[in-house]
Amino acid sequence: MAYVRTVKTASGATAVQIVHSSRRGSRDIEHVGSAHDEAEVELLKAAARQRLAAGQGELDLDLAPAGEAGRRAGGPLPITSSRMGHLWDALSQAYDALGFDVAADGDEMFRCLVLARIIEPTSKLDALRVLEEVGTGPPSYATVKRHLPVYAQESWRERLAAVCAAHAGLGPASLVLYDVSTLYFETDAGDGFREPGFSKERRLEPQITIGLLTNATGFPLMVNAFEGNKAETATMLPTLEAFMAAHRLTDVTVVADAGMISKANQQAIEKAGLSFILGMRIPDVPYVVAEWYQKHPDAAIADGQIFTQPWPAGHTDNRRDQVIYYQYRADRARRTLRGIDEQVAKAEKAVAGKAAVKRNRFVQLSGATKTVNRDLEAKARALAGLKGYVTNLAACPDGTPVTPEFVIGAYHRLFQIEKSFRMSKHDLQARPIYARKRDSIEAHLTIVFAALAISRWIEDRTGWSIKKFVRTARRYRTIKIQAGSQTITAADPLPADLSVLRLS
Repeated sequence: MAYVRTVKTASGATAVQIVHSSRRGSRDIEHVGSAHDEAEVELLKAAARQRLAAGQGELDLDLAPAGEAGRRAGGPLPITSSRMGHLWDALSQAYDALGFDVAADGDEMFRCLVLARIIEPTSKLDALRVLEEVGTGPPSYATVKRHLPVYAQESWRERLAAVCAAHAGLGPASLVLYDVSTLYFETDAGDGFREPGFSKERRLEPQITIGLLTNATGFPLMVNAFEGNKAETATMLPTLEAFMAAHRLTDVTVVADAGMISKANQQAIEKAGLSFILGMRIPDVPYVVAEWYQKHPDAAIADGQIFTQPWPAGHTDNRRDQVIYYQYRADRARRTLRGIDEQVAKAEKAVAGKAAVKRNRFVQLSGATKTVNRDLEAKARALAGLKGYVTNLAACPDGTPVTPEFVIGAYHRLFQIEKSFRMSKHDLQARPIYARKRDSIEAHLTIVFAALAISRWIEDRTGWSIKKFVRTARRYRTIKIQAGSQTITAADPLPADLSVLRLS
């Protein structure tokens, strides 16, 4: 027969041994190992029992108490808990580092919903399943629904925006990026908030319009929801004014695309005393460019050449002095000219009766007569490659003189806010929204806003995309094992690329 025993060693440790004895009194002792605490002793005893049971058949009559059968028979030790410890702890660290724990007054439900959306974006009901898989005790769905109206409150989102602004370190004339997007709903009728409008996704269903304000790196500062039929140009000023009032800023430099700006909107921004860097449409060949062509009739504009056109304010303009910069890029010209060639070729076929007359700006109709508008074609070719940027900045945020490179570089940072929108729509799946009441929709956007801030923070610290970070870290779990009366904690070893990441 064979059995497991423990004996004290001369060093004070406890040795675990397997004793093989026979009827003749001979014994063979197999040393398993030595330990200095109870947890290690229990693990060695479990290993010894498993070694004894190896290769032996087992008849389970289910006579042992729950949790004891495997231990007595030398079977696997029971796992009492399993959690995505590395991933959850890293996300919680980011949550606390941004100050969301303080802003949310220690609301653990909000933490759970925000982090669950980063790990696996899904509905609020299915988020409970995500939390269970993570290893965090999920609350009841009734508790989740009870908390959602709180997260929809404007004061709640303002507290989150305040800690985001503090993290971004905003100051006078700080650069902020603004853009809008739309989120549609799978419903037929509008309700005053969800309304059909101009859709970024080319949808006909009712939608809402989302205005997002970020700093120059794309880190979110504020998000607002507007009616789906509200014009994009009417969303910027309310968002900016609310943001400045909340953070007591006297001025910010807003950067926005030409599509966000109307003449009335630009005048309103000027009236509010804000600085701006805006993309602008170029309806005709600018004076400074036409003058350059006159002086260089046989020359081509160099790639990257910038034309500067001051635009001083008149006595009745009620605005600051402005400067317009026009930049020529050869690659932009190549793409534009290729599009013009294709449109003109289609226009020529339509005029010749070889194709149906469709929407084409180069087809000119005069009664029943169709012609190709060569004047418009010539103007379009003359403008190919040019992009306009207008600003009313008197100086850069650091006090240095404004340069074309600063203005154009600041405008090109808009790709950061576009990246944030892509993250919110794809990585965090802001759409679809399984909600129909405005409070539920606002609460959903608050959770997505906080998740976006954490995601951008992690990407900035690690250099990894949030998708790669979650996909990699979620595979490594922390487990608790019951060995006798002792609970042992074990964890999957981290790979080298994940273990070297630093979030602090």
